[in-house]
Amino acid sequence: MPRPRLGVIVPRDLPIADLLPFALRAEEIGLDEIWVVEDCFFRGGIAQAATILARTQSIRVGIGILPAAVRSPAMTALEAGTLAELHPGRLLLGIGHGMPEWMRQIGVWPKSPLTLLEETTGAVRALLHGERLSVDGRYVQLDDVALYSPPALAPPVLNGVRGPRSLEVAGRVADGTILDMPVTPEYLATVRAAVGRGQAAAGTSAPPEHTLVAFSLAVVHDDVAAAREIVRPALATFGAADWTAQIDPLPFAAAFRELRDSTPTPQEFSRALPDEWIDQLAIVGPPDVVRARLSALEANGVSSVVVVPTSPDPDRPDDPFAALDALARVVQDLASSASPCAEK
Repeated sequence: MPRPRLGVIVPRDLPIADLLPFALRAEEIGLDEIWVVEDCFFRGGIAQAATILARTQSIRVGIGILPAAVRSPAMTALEAGTLAELHPGRLLLGIGHGMPEWMRQIGVWPKSPLTLLEETTGAVRALLHGERLSVDGRYVQLDDVALYSPPALAPPVLNGVRGPRSLEVAGRVADGTILDMPVTPEYLATVRAAVGRGQAAAGTSAPPEHTLVAFSLAVVHDDVAAAREIVRPALATFGAADWTAQIDPLPFAAAFRELRDSTPTPQEFSRALPDEWIDQLAIVGPPDVVRARLSALEANGVSSVVVVPTSPDPDRPDDPFAALDALARVVQDLASSASPCAEK
């Protein structure tokens, strides 16, 4: 059964002493990718990625995401190019708008986030591919700039975006898109359409391939009902306006909004979510159910599914290593299903 690459997100509040043990365990169990985040004001994405790349052997490391407003494209390309030189084929570079309230908090939210993202992504990608650039844009100004030693294998530059206009930007200038949770087949249809419009507008200047990375909440547990209850509190935020792009394409979008508007708190909203909605908004259940969901996402264009580590163990509810232990069962299940002997 085909399936996308499977990865895990490093929790933003993971104690720093656990960063390398967590990454090494993720590689040990056979995960394809590990992603670090750069949420204000936790830890830097480049520093985390560099540390993990230096201590692991093969797992791909994604940075999801660097806010476009906080670094110049030349310096972003310089840092990413160095990592790609040192660790060929293992870096995935995500660039996005950043959370508006955080960007305003540090005084860098632009008047035109779309323009800034497009100019930044295009410049970073071109520099990583060895181009010499002179740019006089609204936000990006470069005068005869080129990397001294561009990587032989340029890392893919992905945009972490969700709305249609931002997705069109990604289609025009990025190698792929990082999609925040929840990611469903219905949302993926709107994503592919928006990215396609961007690609069509860019014509031959658009990158030749466009990959989709889906972030997801996931609980691996033999009891589906128990898995739903474990993930339910994390779904509370999905009622916020930020998730409109993901919710509107769903067949139960109207009922979802009605429930959201009729419950006074996010916690009460999450407690009232029907089981069948939870099964669409998160990946929950035993390894075979998880594998089926991964395959369904792959069939709808997803190249990688990256999960938030959620412990299924009631004795270790806040332990991300317990979540890795559960994901190990999925990896083993995937490996056995792919082996020649499993098909006999």
